[in-house]
Amino acid sequence: MKFFNVKTVAETLEVIARQFAPVRQPVTLPLGEALGLVLAEDVISAEQVPHFSRSTVDGYAVRAKDTYGASDSLPAFLDIQGKIEMGKIAGLLLREGQAQAIPTGGMIPDGADSVVMIEHVEEVGDLLNVFRQVSPGENMIRAGDDVQTGELVMAAGQRLRPQDLGVLAAIGKTSVSVYPRPIVAILSTGDEIVPSDKQELAPGEIRDINSMTIGAAARACGAEVIEGGIVQDDFDAFFSRAQELFQQADLLLLSGGSSVGTRDYTERVMQSLGDPGVLVHGVSIKPGKPTILAKAGEKPIMGLPGHPASALIIFHLFTAPLIAQLEGVLPSHLDKRIMARISRNIPSAVGRSDYVRVKLEKRGEEWWAQPVFGKSGLISTLVKSDGMVEIAANKEGIMEGEFVRVHLFH
Repeated sequence: MKFFNVKTVAETLEVIARQFAPVRQPVTLPLGEALGLVLAEDVISAEQVPHFSRSTVDGYAVRAKDTYGASDSLPAFLDIQGKIEMGKIAGLLLREGQAQAIPTGGMIPDGADSVVMIEHVEEVGDLLNVFRQVSPGENMIRAGDDVQTGELVMAAGQRLRPQDLGVLAAIGKTSVSVYPRPIVAILSTGDEIVPSDKQELAPGEIRDINSMTIGAAARACGAEVIEGGIVQDDFDAFFSRAQELFQQADLLLLSGGSSVGTRDYTERVMQSLGDPGVLVHGVSIKPGKPTILAKAGEKPIMGLPGHPASALIIFHLFTAPLIAQLEGVLPSHLDKRIMARISRNIPSAVGRSDYVRVKLEKRGEEWWAQPVFGKSGLISTLVKSDGMVEIAANKEGIMEGEFVRVHLFH
């Protein structure tokens, strides 16, 4: 088997963005069950939030101009006209020279345009001494300050966070249309691969690390995972199990069997699952060149490198965005990078993208990225890393102190 149709990192990401979309229809769920899912439709508010102007402090509702010039030595004097109750309408019109006691969250009465804090006043019978002037709008939230009627509150493609559920509840939404969690099936291949729970290893046997790490990474992306087990290097057995899993999943991940070798059947299996077949066969990247991406019908299939560290790096670069595509996440929400300075010179060969694992450390007000070196097959290097830095294919390396974008691991 030889590599054909080798693409750059950018070209591979473009293939993913162009070729794949959610394969399952949106579902409507109660708001409390939608955390972490992705909106399938725009949410337009049918009402304003808050729907009445309210105080943000305990104090007195006033007309701001009645307090102008007030100070400790020369307070403003206002007539106290009753008290506004929590959860009740403010029925009295506030007139010139008047004030009304108001609790935090109380409705601002008509005629008032600000609130003076209780710490800055003194009651003397029905007279209020005000020792600090306030500006219009001070210590209050006006009706509609948070959300306006007809406003786009959230666009389709946004993953719902706790604060998002809060604003949806505030506008009266009790259910929401979301994309179901994509189902990812993982199948490991290789005569040397044995289940990870096997305690005594025979010579040449390797525990299946990838099913554990890739499965966990997929769950961290919001997917449901089917662990498909292990198949040996036999085409018929491999194809049969892959086809079975493919029918159950939205995305099939094949771990191992994607490098050059006479017994590697991954590309043949992927091609046999349906048209249009293989889209990317090899990526000009280190580590992770033997990466394969295919499409059967509308579903994606991806062949990951067998080395655990390489497989996880490829997952973060390509599989995570692919899962996001299946969830309906907008591309603008996918960037997980921060800026940092690289802590040492790192050489690189021109013509391929190198991804260097790094550990972040804070120096003063800046983040610095410390390279974590090790062979691509060493999973321990990822344990010590917070993310990875790309050295672009057209660069011969990066210099100490240079700003880089660190792609954060989940």
